[in-house]
Amino acid sequence: MADWQKLVSQRLSGLVLDAAEKEEVHAELAAHLEEFYESLRTKGLSEQAAIQQTQAQVANWPDLRRKILIAKKGRDFMKKRLHQLWIPGFLTFILSTVFLMTLQKQDFQPRIIFWSVLFYAPWLMSLPVCGAIGAYLSSRAGGSRGTVLLASVFPVLALTAAFLLMFPIDLFVERIIGRQVDFSIVATALLREGIGWILVPGAALLVGGLLVQFLLSRRLTSRSVAGS
Repeated sequence: MADWQKLVSQRLSGLVLDAAEKEEVHAELAAHLEEFYESLRTKGLSEQAAIQQTQAQVANWPDLRRKILIAKKGRDFMKKRLHQLWIPGFLTFILSTVFLMTLQKQDFQPRIIFWSVLFYAPWLMSLPVCGAIGAYLSSRAGGSRGTVLLASVFPVLALTAAFLLMFPIDLFVERIIGRQVDFSIVATALLREGIGWILVPGAALLVGGLLVQFLLSRRLTSRSVAGS
């Protein structure tokens, strides 16, 4: 009987994976080949014929090795994105949104700070903390500087997407119902809402992300100095 584990290890010897992943791939493929071989034997095929047909299951080992590497890299990339961006980003979004909704339920009134733009002051003051939490979690997961900052300002990215979608939809609806659109009023409203819900909150979130990056870089510098 063929040693399928040995065969797979020899044919996939150039697989560039860490030891645990390589062993897992070898074991899964060897188990599949052995199961196929046993099914052929139960159908009455001779040992030699069963071995030949089982080996024919993989006609091109280099191509299989390439496909395995592509699949593993794609899976690793998505896993890193999940832990470095999506989870920290959505957590930041949830924290900031829940606090804003709490203020609104408590009938807290926004205040006009400048240019007729309404702001929830406590919410703005909480955003650096939310941004810092997202940035810290992203950094802990191994995120790059850009990914860390994206995680910190993620709520604003989501609001920007919704904001950009609402504008053409509103124009489309107004054209359907036959209302005349005063673009000067629309432009003023867009600028005011953009400052109140995107620009200023984004700056506040970014402050938290930059602060985390500064503190982490200081910690790394102090550790390297202590190690030398």
